[in-house]
Amino acid sequence: MKRSHWSIPYVVFLTIFVVLPLVLILVYAFQDGSGHFTLSNITKFFSDSDALGTFGVSIEVAIENTLICILLGYPAAWILANKELNRSAVTIILFIMPMWINALMRTLATAELFNMLDITLGKGTLLFGMVYDYLPFMIYPIYNVLNRMDKSYAEAAQDLGATPWQVFWKVTVPLSMPGVSSGILMVFMPTVSTFAISEFLTNNKIKLFGTIIQENINSSMWNYGAALALIMLVIIGITTLLTDERKEAVEGGLI
Repeated sequence: MKRSHWSIPYVVFLTIFVVLPLVLILVYAFQDGSGHFTLSNITKFFSDSDALGTFGVSIEVAIENTLICILLGYPAAWILANKELNRSAVTIILFIMPMWINALMRTLATAELFNMLDITLGKGTLLFGMVYDYLPFMIYPIYNVLNRMDKSYAEAAQDLGATPWQVFWKVTVPLSMPGVSSGILMVFMPTVSTFAISEFLTNNKIKLFGTIIQENINSSMWNYGAALALIMLVIIGITTLLTDERKEAVEGGLI
């Protein structure tokens, strides 16, 4: 049996669960209810004030969530990667443990906690839940880069008279940018497209872009829902390409 034959199950899996759904989204997005080709589903988004407003709110929440995750995640990743401050693998496991629980269950538990404390659900509780769910996705890309970083760069900077603060800002931070870029991508895009977290942690007071897609699909408006999903996929693709180019530039020493 050839080695290439071992890839057949993966090819079948990708075809059924990745390629086929993407093809269906593409087909439905450019069809009307009668199955005829149309661009109205795409153009409708740009004239739909509800969808545009929700998209704007989604971008705002995603930016805020990403910034909070960076502010909390970078110091945590730096401490985890610092052998002098963190000498136990248990600390790393503690950050992983929440990811062992289903994200929906974590969200429901967080919502129930707010209800027990009689905290009004709104944007604050939404951001809390977002940060709680996505913070590990910011920490670990940064931690992996910091953990693999060649320590000789920092030592060379110290030998040249740089202070610890200068070493951090001039050496550590620039070299860790690929991890930060990956973390931003892993936090920002899921935040824009999610719907369950906003639904449970705001009682659907705040709708995100994923909610609009879900509502259209549930209302059997498959074509417009597919068009919105396609727009979201295009944005994710463009963001991924830009992030990869910046990562290559950083790693190549261009930035």
